Amino acid sequence: MHHATIRRAAIAAALSLAATAPAHAGEPKQTLMPENPEARAFQEAVGFSDAVVHGDTIYLSGVVAAPMPGETGLAPAYERAFARLDATIKRLGATWDDVLVFDTFHAGTNMARQLDDLVPVKNRYIKAPFPAWTAVGVTELYEPTAVTEIKLTLRKP
Repeated sequence: MHHATIRRAAIAAALSLAATAPAHAGEPKQTLMPENPEARAFQEAVGFSDAVVHGDTIYLSGVVAAPMPGETGLAPAYERAFARLDATIKRLGATWDDVLVFDTFHAGTNMARQLDDLVPVKNRYIKAPFPAWTAVGVTELYEPTAVTEIKLTLRKP
């Protein structure tokens, strides 16, 4: 009798989990690749997408900010990174208001200087109510000249 009670409880629990699983749990993910043929070829060779849409969530790959030769500050690098993020968000039919998580990864030892240049650019795109934000110091980024990588998670509009 005891085993039958445990078995019924396990079946009930499994049915309960199945009933509460998200409707999109079994759906395949959708990916967004770059429109630029060279960028697309690179991402296909390395194996990543600009974005993945699954259910009601959009995950953007990190976009790096790297200064160009001759630039004295980091603001132009952040302008380019945010322009790329903005273009990807628009291709997905979303807006900056849909951003839930804003994560930044900072290479080197001077995160304060990076944030001084990053925040004014970010504030032109991201308005209240603000997303969650984690700024993490790292030893290096994939792109050797990059100082910051920005990664977003959005709700699907």
